[in-house]
Amino acid sequence: MSPDQDAATGWTVPVHTGVLVLASGEAIFGFGFGAVGSAVGEVCFNTAMTGYQEILTDPSYAGQIVTFTFPHIGNVGVNDEDVETVDLDSRSGMRGVIVAAPSSDPSNYRALRPLGEWLAARGIIGLCGLDTRALTALIREKGMQNAVIAFAPDGVFDLAALRAEAAAWPGIDGMDLVPSVTAPARYEWDETVWRQASGYGKRDGKKLRVVAVDYGVKRNILRLLAEAGCEVIVVPATTSATDILALSPDGVFLSNGPGDPAETGKYAVPTIRELLAAKVPTFGICLGHQMMALAVGAKTQKMPQGHHGANHPVKDFTTGKVEIVSMNHGFAVDRDSLPANVAETHRSLFDGSNCGIALADRPAFSVQHHPEASPGPQDSHYLFARFVDMMEKAQA
Repeated sequence: MSPDQDAATGWTVPVHTGVLVLASGEAIFGFGFGAVGSAVGEVCFNTAMTGYQEILTDPSYAGQIVTFTFPHIGNVGVNDEDVETVDLDSRSGMRGVIVAAPSSDPSNYRALRPLGEWLAARGIIGLCGLDTRALTALIREKGMQNAVIAFAPDGVFDLAALRAEAAAWPGIDGMDLVPSVTAPARYEWDETVWRQASGYGKRDGKKLRVVAVDYGVKRNILRLLAEAGCEVIVVPATTSATDILALSPDGVFLSNGPGDPAETGKYAVPTIRELLAAKVPTFGICLGHQMMALAVGAKTQKMPQGHHGANHPVKDFTTGKVEIVSMNHGFAVDRDSLPANVAETHRSLFDGSNCGIALADRPAFSVQHHPEASPGPQDSHYLFARFVDMMEKAQA
């Protein structure tokens, strides 16, 4: 930070090198870190207390600027193992990150470098030194905000241009962001979950073939499928039902991803309908859940502030149990639009929004939350076993 001298007191005053400019015109100043430059996106807040590296590499955050409500972001540094994008070097599409205070030198045996240095390498702009509680309260009251985040080491900003850019950005509602995060070509996955003594493992044998449609898939989802003994073949989001069925899958997985589900659904829904008509066991997570709902005739809607965190209570009506889950979505399935052949299986206990469905006449189900728990609790890991059981029953 470049110091400046206060003429009245003689004190050294730090120069603000970062700013968040909202589409409504307000400019909130702080201090920049990470990548230098500016980026436009939708500002949301995340309440998770752990797993910031997984959050910052989750492709579902493409087009967004994440504000962390937990103050100690960066304290355990970053490493090469907790990245959630499949390509370790690829960007998740996240536009920026906002934290309350800069982190000190990281203190963790797995840390390879500090957060700011890592953000700069990945092209993500950081902003600290502002009131994240006030920003969170603003989002809760007025909804997620379109804004520009900027970092200039000299503290010089063209605020008029930044305001115009923020006001002109159309927002995520109506935007298909999947093309920026989906795989460019088909590939196979055999890495399993991380263990303290040995790190990540490799699948030992295979009993079921799963084709995963990549709308922005997270690594730990693929790991848990491989851990369950599945041969996993990942295909791009635009892969046709004919090409998927040609791989002779025992099941199809519909992944998480960013953007407006109604826009992605223009090309994804017809494919999913064909797969459901073929009665291939199908499991969807997050955007994949919304895609499945659209495919059976339901509707989705934009949420005012979305669900972003790792402490969300969700009730599973099939078991009667309440789970604490990880959430990351700004759109939701409209429960009232679900057709008669679709049962609601999960519901948020925070706001009553839909969090899961199952089809009565097809072997298919989906959930809005993230059962892979990266980051987050592992209460919902059983859903992967439920998917395997569904595929085994279909085989029998």
